[in-house]
Amino acid sequence: MELIQSFSVDHTKIVPGIFTSRVDRLGDYAVTTYDIRVKHPNREPVVDVAAMHTLEHIIATYLRNDEDWKDEVIYWGPMGCLTGFYLILKGNRKPQEIYDLVLRAFKSVDDATEVPGATAENCGTYLMHNLLMAKYYAGEFAEYLEQHAGDEKIFEYPKSERLVTDQGQQFFDS
Repeated sequence: MELIQSFSVDHTKIVPGIFTSRVDRLGDYAVTTYDIRVKHPNREPVVDVAAMHTLEHIIATYLRNDEDWKDEVIYWGPMGCLTGFYLILKGNRKPQEIYDLVLRAFKSVDDATEVPGATAENCGTYLMHNLLMAKYYAGEFAEYLEQHAGDEKIFEYPKSERLVTDQGQQFFDS
């Protein structure tokens, strides 16, 4: 089987940031999947599962209520590796163009006094939330984004030369 695009990114070189993961055409318009990478993969502890779940609820609610962006949001959800989230938006914007939205969304977590939708009727695992830790991770990431706002490495996947043998085996340049 062919390796999917998100698995072909060299995770030993990626840093936290906002990256274009893929752009798909759906009829007459584009849909873009963004990699909102909160943690350094394989270098630091992942986001706690309960905090990740809480961040999913709070930020999804924020994004779907943002007056300027709510009609563009298709999906917000966690990565299985617990190092970040996927944001899917209508259109094809550069990561720098959604920087303010992502920053505001993570900063909004600090204002949360409860987790939206954290009831048995609204959530499949409503007891698995941690608002205090979600605030910690969100604050940490928002601060990181602000400190690195002018650094292109938080907006572009690391460049890797991939050598491919005649038999189709890939080698990374690291």
